[in-house]
Amino acid sequence: MLLSTAQNNTASLGLIEGCLTAILATMAFIVPRLGSAWFARIERPFARLARRKGLMVAAVGLATLLLRLALLPLSPIPLPFIPDDFSFLLAADTFAHGRLTNPTPAMWTHFESIHVSMVPTYMSMYFPGQGLMLAAGKVLFGNPWFGLLIVSALMCAAICWMLQAWLPPSWALLGGILAVLRLGVFSYWINSYTGGGPICALGGALILGSLPRLMKTARFRYGLLMAVGIVLLVVTRPYEGLLLCLPVAFVLGRWAIYGKNRPTPGLLMRRAAFPLALVVAAAAWLGYYDYRAFGSPTTLPYTLNRAQYAVTPYYVWQSQRPEPTYRHDSMRRFYHSAELTDFNKSHSLSGFVPHVLLNATIVMLFFAGPVLFPPLIMLRRVFLDRRIRFLVLCVLILIPGMVIEIYLIPHYVAAYTAAFYAIGLQAMRHLRVWTPEHKPVGLQIVRIIVTLCVVLAVARVFTVSLHLKVAEWPAGEWSLMWYGPEHFGTERAQIEAGLERLPEKQLVLVQASDKRESLDQWVYNAADIDSSKVVWANDMAPADNLQLIQHYPDRKVWLVQMDTMPATISPYPMPIQLNADSK
Repeated sequence: MLLSTAQNNTASLGLIEGCLTAILATMAFIVPRLGSAWFARIERPFARLARRKGLMVAAVGLATLLLRLALLPLSPIPLPFIPDDFSFLLAADTFAHGRLTNPTPAMWTHFESIHVSMVPTYMSMYFPGQGLMLAAGKVLFGNPWFGLLIVSALMCAAICWMLQAWLPPSWALLGGILAVLRLGVFSYWINSYTGGGPICALGGALILGSLPRLMKTARFRYGLLMAVGIVLLVVTRPYEGLLLCLPVAFVLGRWAIYGKNRPTPGLLMRRAAFPLALVVAAAAWLGYYDYRAFGSPTTLPYTLNRAQYAVTPYYVWQSQRPEPTYRHDSMRRFYHSAELTDFNKSHSLSGFVPHVLLNATIVMLFFAGPVLFPPLIMLRRVFLDRRIRFLVLCVLILIPGMVIEIYLIPHYVAAYTAAFYAIGLQAMRHLRVWTPEHKPVGLQIVRIIVTLCVVLAVARVFTVSLHLKVAEWPAGEWSLMWYGPEHFGTERAQIEAGLERLPEKQLVLVQASDKRESLDQWVYNAADIDSSKVVWANDMAPADNLQLIQHYPDRKVWLVQMDTMPATISPYPMPIQLNADSK
């Protein structure tokens, strides 16, 4: 009931945005010249800034940084509240302590949780890129979120820089501004610790921004920037990165052989040697990481964890796996119930197409939202446009690569963020010159939707006072479109903060509930569990709990019951055997 209400509130935000867009776009047909002089005055200083390309890129990155910092009083540093958050923060804590992984805890069956591997080592199941970025924030600034903030600012700046290579300067600046408003301030990419979206978007922008510059000048720095982009994708989301790099490699290879302005083979080899070595070194390091964390250099992240716990595979042609023996019902609910629902939809003729369309809609809502949908009426012209034909080809290669995956969340396709924005902006360019009945309707629509993007971003700060609370993702797909300024994850954090203030060390046994969202998991710990002030563990059978309590004899034991909202915490009723032993 609570989740349903929150989802309805979130949907109303999307509904408001959609209705405003439809109304104002309709007005453009009725009064196509309304406010033309006012719009022209506003556009002139931005056009002057756009001509200073380096300053423009820096301004976009700095704006992301300053705007998000300015919103901290209203939208504080996010708390972890879904399994991915805790899993990535475990990786960050591990790396920050100078380790690649952690030994399996002595009582590891009590600490099992979603998206964390316990054997052969105790570590996040994910690729290390996001954890490394968060670790840098923790080491350099004392909080892992600052690593995410800086990379998000670099992402928006890189998107603007990439767009400069494909579009006129003023449109590149507009793309950078839209990236700040849609991704850099109010999205789950910056307001949670999940996914690695900013890293992948940064990597993709560096690759696609370097490609035309490299083919035009063959300068070493563009090859190096492309290699850095590839490395970011290798250590974060290599599958989608490969889908992007394949057409890039084909075009580069064709240019190196047949290009009119290609350098000599000797010069090309000298300038490509270090970037190629960087990519090879990153792949070798990832293999070493896999060896340390998962036991083999060819065992990629995800593989062991999914084999141990998951019932469903990732790709549509794969069959359902036998159900493993779950020690905790909360994990069974997620792997057997929540994931299996999507799997069954994708494996039926009647469910596959709606499932794919829903995934596509979620992605479109995240990157554009209803306010940026009107330019899509110009997609036919975009497909015939030579300027960005290669970017369209990249997206067309991505589509089948995503259709064969059962699950799709926007950060899966983050490497294509700059390409999405370039295609959308080119559609806006075509819309801007659209003059039905010789009226500047297209120009007015473009001006209106850009203004509406700014107004919605400003209004977004006040949604709490307007009683339009956003649901915690993943309670509803609409919450992926706008995110913040609410502070999620407070329930667990408040309990932990209270226990941290007590003088003794604490052990918390969590009694999960099927009344809550299956991803509402609380049993997550730091890299060094035994040294932690508060240790979280699953409530198991009394005999199993007794073993855990005896393993931590110096800790006060608590029981958290999640059947209520909020959850209740009380001293754990000590088993009779333990009380007798203590005498």
